[in-house]
Amino acid sequence: MFFDTHAHLDDTAFDADRASLIESFKDTGVTRVLNASSNMASSHATVALSEKYDFIYGAVGVHPDSAERFSEEDLEEIEKLLTLPRIVAIGECGLDYYYDDVPPEIQREVFDKQAALAYELGRPIIVHDRDAHRDCLEILKKFPGIAAVYHCFSGSVEYARELVKLGFYVSFGGAVTFKNARCAPEVLKDIPHERVLLETDCPYMAPVPHRGKRNHPGFIPLIAEKIGELWGMSAEEVGRITTKNANTFFCID
Repeated sequence: MFFDTHAHLDDTAFDADRASLIESFKDTGVTRVLNASSNMASSHATVALSEKYDFIYGAVGVHPDSAERFSEEDLEEIEKLLTLPRIVAIGECGLDYYYDDVPPEIQREVFDKQAALAYELGRPIIVHDRDAHRDCLEILKKFPGIAAVYHCFSGSVEYARELVKLGFYVSFGGAVTFKNARCAPEVLKDIPHERVLLETDCPYMAPVPHRGKRNHPGFIPLIAEKIGELWGMSAEEVGRITTKNANTFFCID
């Protein structure tokens, strides 16, 4: 079985066929999906999905792209949503310095508040880190023992080692199947298997041979197959290991 630990099934890309597509996931061996939120509207949509489908779990939070609209009321609402069944994490949140659209100081403040809430509640946090390695780590290190996963990891082997030493997880998606993938294969061969999660980040970054098309959790086996080539095992064994990791990280029985 496979666990897609980072999807965006509330995205408008799925409006035309969301229900039928979700029902098809189990036919591909995908038995659990974690829907990650990007803002408060997305968080409520995630809750709705988790209430409709018993194999969909959710993370609620505010992405750095939406940090300028974040309020204390949002933080209170996130805490309230975390009391609901199958809402198991905060995220995705973090820092994104690739685009110059949200001031870094605002991003850091919003990320810090969500990380502090995760730490206080003992909940895992899903981290978005794009061109902001030092600042992301600086914030997370304020909360020793916090459970964190770096989603869609694209950093170096050295950076991955540092995250693993802190007890964090790293998650990999369709990019590992791309011909120009360089760092991810090296990282996957270096770090412990017990710290790896699978994700699609759908509808983005579909794996080969679907690159450029709409991504969805049904493609997770393709990602597992590629990682299996790197680990010297079957896609099914990769699925077993990473599903166990995900259940541990998100505290799911």
